[in-house]
Amino acid sequence: MNRPPSRGLRRTGLAVLGALVASALPGTTASAAVPADSARGCAVVYFDLGETLVHTDEDDRTGYMPGAAAYLRELRKRHIEVGLITNVPSSWGSTDAERAAALKKEVDSTWKGSVPFAWKDFGNRILTPRTEAERKPAPTLWKRAKAQTHDCRPVYEAETAEETDVAASLGYVAYQTGRPGRPAYLPARVIEWLARGSG
Repeated sequence: MNRPPSRGLRRTGLAVLGALVASALPGTTASAAVPADSARGCAVVYFDLGETLVHTDEDDRTGYMPGAAAYLRELRKRHIEVGLITNVPSSWGSTDAERAAALKKEVDSTWKGSVPFAWKDFGNRILTPRTEAERKPAPTLWKRAKAQTHDCRPVYEAETAEETDVAASLGYVAYQTGRPGRPAYLPARVIEWLARGSG
């Protein structure tokens, strides 16, 4: 997938303490540590799927992006909930559950490697377009996901600046994955720190 030129991320209105949340803000690096006494708090991390968590080879086999499986394990260990906001054909089903089932079947049918994709981690938080007009970058899916987070801090991670810009404009802490010189994903300890401001 071709990546558009990096435009950075919009500020999310959070109070920023030095470089603590540097990896979530524009024009900075993600090298700072989060204090060890950070409370878990409440956050839900939503992801794009293709080229964010999952990569498709030239032979159409799918597998984890580098570091994705370990990152999901780290979020699970820290009890940080995750979800997917991903485009699939609206014709794949009349409900999110039906479209999610079709998505799982599609991914699993071409999966490579001995570790399967961690569908269980996402539960019923797999949001897909009900109509073609809802496809990203239209804001509908992010709005629906945010409504499901209640008072938790919403986070969105994707490989394109176009998507992270939309998410940030809707109040998400948005992180563009796979950028040189930065962690592949928003560090879990930063997410825990951000969660302290939820509610």
